Amino acid sequence: MGSFTSRNEFPVDGRTVLITGGSSGLGLGAARQLSSQGANVIVVARSAEKLEAAIKQIKLDARFPESQRFRTIVADVRVAAECARIIDVATAWNGDAPPDVVWCCAGSAHPSLFVDTPVEQFQAMMDSNYFSCVYIAHAVLNVWLRPSARSPDGDKGSPQAEGKGRPPARHLIFTGSFVSFYSFAGFTPYSPSKAAIRSLSDSLSQEMNLYAAAQPHAPCIRVHTVFPATMPTQSLDDENKVKTDLTKSLEEGDQILQPDECARRAIAGLERGEELVATSTIIRLVMTSVLGGSIRGGLFKGLVDTLLGWVVIVVMVFIRWDMDSKVAKWGREHGASGMLCHPQAFT
Repeated sequence: MGSFTSRNEFPVDGRTVLITGGSSGLGLGAARQLSSQGANVIVVARSAEKLEAAIKQIKLDARFPESQRFRTIVADVRVAAECARIIDVATAWNGDAPPDVVWCCAGSAHPSLFVDTPVEQFQAMMDSNYFSCVYIAHAVLNVWLRPSARSPDGDKGSPQAEGKGRPPARHLIFTGSFVSFYSFAGFTPYSPSKAAIRSLSDSLSQEMNLYAAAQPHAPCIRVHTVFPATMPTQSLDDENKVKTDLTKSLEEGDQILQPDECARRAIAGLERGEELVATSTIIRLVMTSVLGGSIRGGLFKGLVDTLLGWVVIVVMVFIRWDMDSKVAKWGREHGASGMLCHPQAFT
């Protein structure tokens, strides 16, 4: 008797994947694993040096090194015109066919107390995390949904698109954060940009139904957001340089995952067809308490998430009370700077 194998909702063998922020962290981990599954990989970052080092690792993981193709693009995804150029370059390189998968991993964090944050950082957070996703999404969706004369069918170059019926789905993937669902002291400059990504993902997910119904022979477009756990990367080291001791104390007990493991869990969720992909148990639980109108992956999963959400909502009341108590206690004992052994501020 053969064993039951669930359908892979995220096949990448022979398809082309573009990853922004692909020179390090989650982006590099995802690029390497998708390369090992047979994908052609394009990685985008601002540093040519880091990209060259990354692409060497990605090529070493190739499943079919003799046939898979790889490309780097140096660009700044905080600029709309650059994002349009990325998609143009990727499409031309891919035989005049747009990439099948676009994964937005680029981003940065400046976790500091609100009043201590340089005002320009608020715009920087939105540019780096939110608008970088908006600009890439706008560029690639216009190519996917309104194919140019150069690529009239929108599927040229995708092996699985040949044959009868609707071609395999295309995938647009954003990268959120635990603070997309629940923020706390010290993440105020950063968390709104990640919450905005989740909102963007939810609304685009529903909007894509319009095109799927109106264009029954074109590939469906699936929109996902991955919520990675904390990863021990250079970015985390940089964050900790500006993070207050108070914020660090509130983060104690966070689950730490290596980028490769985080990428593995994210890809596994995509393969299961999840649109919101949690990479740790705590993120999964907190996510259920704030799903609202987010897609839940079918009736059964929706019921499970709803039941979990009811439980977690009650638990979150106590978690919020506990966090508020810790912040207030810190203020009484250490002052308003958020730091230990620091002159008291706002006294």
